[in-house]
Amino acid sequence: MATRAVSQVLRRRFASAAAAVRPPGAEIRSQRSAVFSREQARQRGLYPRIEKIEVSMQGPGLDGTLLIMNKGVSTPLSCARHLTEYHVTNSALALVDGELWPLQQPLTHSCSLTLLTFKDSDPTPVNQAYWRSCAALLGQVLETAFKDDFTVELLTTPEVPVTSGAFCCDVVLDPQLDSWTPSEESLRSLTRGAQQLIHQDLVWEPLEVAPSVALEVFSHTRCKQEEVEQKAARNPKGTVMLYRCGDHVLLSGGPLVARTGLCSQYEVTALHTLGQGAWGLHRRAQGLSLPLQLQAHHTVWRKLRQRAEKLVRTTKISEKKKGSHPPHEGQTIVF
Repeated sequence: MATRAVSQVLRRRFASAAAAVRPPGAEIRSQRSAVFSREQARQRGLYPRIEKIEVSMQGPGLDGTLLIMNKGVSTPLSCARHLTEYHVTNSALALVDGELWPLQQPLTHSCSLTLLTFKDSDPTPVNQAYWRSCAALLGQVLETAFKDDFTVELLTTPEVPVTSGAFCCDVVLDPQLDSWTPSEESLRSLTRGAQQLIHQDLVWEPLEVAPSVALEVFSHTRCKQEEVEQKAARNPKGTVMLYRCGDHVLLSGGPLVARTGLCSQYEVTALHTLGQGAWGLHRRAQGLSLPLQLQAHHTVWRKLRQRAEKLVRTTKISEKKKGSHPPHEGQTIVF
């Protein structure tokens, strides 16, 4: 127990020292995006000659459809464009030989392909990818909401089922904000930030990389470097999955949907204080969303929102320590 406490203190000291010399947020995002682009170009260069692959389409009205596509270049979305506008607009995820596959990830071999939508008979994998994507969007908003006035450290995003009532994003804010709890206006400001990204219909670009690349991407955050090492150790291939949305690069524990424009109703509902953790005061931001193809009446939405305000508990929530500073209810920070 004593060793664990010392480790946490050292981590917090390391994080504080790193924050003191940390470049501005815009510079960090630019550097991360540049490393992502460089690795993306390198991987595309692995296929200098155009090689053809056969993609056997599966699904209602598609069985028996065979597409001839380009190895390492064509994606499930490319295949959808050879079908109908419905498939392009409504597809959120894909199954490649039975494996969940991001819609924007290149195909590397002949395969069977099923395009997944929110209205499938079993939408579970799409719903989970959507929930994960909404959490990624929330993290992107939090990372830029405070400008360069305060540091924001995104922690490992907890994987929670859709039935939990809210998607989650764990975060450590600048120590100067340890006594702050957002007002309703602050939450509305975060919601507006997310809605702007949704309106831009940005692509979530997937890129599977070696740990060394991911460590370079997240060279300014020890927290993310540890997450890279953990994810790589659990993956049989020893790789990790990155996504880029605009200039925001993130680690993901599973596939995301194709683009932000698939989100419709979206609201940031709460920011709960979890207590002191390895990197400082851990908080859990939560939100609620429905995809474009599924809408809720405002009375139903209000009930869903009330549920989404309640803390979603996971096994990783740390207990609050005695002596921590109580938050000031209703205090507003201008974003």
